[in-house]
Amino acid sequence: MTECDEASSRPATLGLKPERNATSPGHVTRLLHLIAAFILVASRAALATPCQFESQGEGRVAAIVDARSVRLDDGREIRLSGIEPTANTRQALTSLLAGRDVSLRGTDDTPDRYGRQGALVFIGESEASVQAMLLAQGDALVSAEITDKDCAAALMAAEAAARRQKMGSWADPSAIKNAESPDDILAGIGRFMVVEGKVLSVRQAGAMTYLNFGRNWTRGFAATISKRTLAAFESAGITPKSLESKRIRVRGWVEGSTGPRIDVRLVGQVELLGANEPTGERP
Repeated sequence: MTECDEASSRPATLGLKPERNATSPGHVTRLLHLIAAFILVASRAALATPCQFESQGEGRVAAIVDARSVRLDDGREIRLSGIEPTANTRQALTSLLAGRDVSLRGTDDTPDRYGRQGALVFIGESEASVQAMLLAQGDALVSAEITDKDCAAALMAAEAAARRQKMGSWADPSAIKNAESPDDILAGIGRFMVVEGKVLSVRQAGAMTYLNFGRNWTRGFAATISKRTLAAFESAGITPKSLESKRIRVRGWVEGSTGPRIDVRLVGQVELLGANEPTGERP
């Protein structure tokens, strides 16, 4: 559902540190059990009512196409919905899925313009999707395209736990960008990023609302919300003005030629942060 996507592409006691090159069935099975247990503990409330997505069939993974897509033995190309890849996603995906039998769940099996079928992917009898497993390892980012509340909450919980434990990509201090450093954000133009900071002002210009994180509107970082997206925020009980002076986390594709911008098209792209979470750092 993320429009920009078309252009692209625990607790500590569990000790979840998978070997990236271990692809044996026994290893993968043990990994599945560990990750499923981790996600259950980390987000029991989110998983209490699983998302009611329809089955979209089964198949065996014949090839890993890219960091977020696989090809099944029946020729279908499957795009893993709900995530954006990091540097390690393809390697992790290969370890999890190469040669495995999988089942698919989703809301719509219509292929996108690239011929890919979007779905949540499950291995065997696991209750955790492959997407949640990647997030739990810190090997993917939540894209916010899945709007089902229970599914979105489970994916967000998996990512948050990995972030707290500094798993995978979250071990890098620069994984979350500080809104007070717009040049660092602008350097990632064309990439999917996670940015944290305080909204200094909310301004409307024509059909666009700007959440400004800097006092210099032309150079500072801003998140933009179009008029057509405002209704979704209002339905969720959020008005852009209520975010003024609040600390938030924004995720999305960075654009802009002067000040960096992220176009917010889905409510899930914005998270309100707790008062004790330092800007630009992991909670």
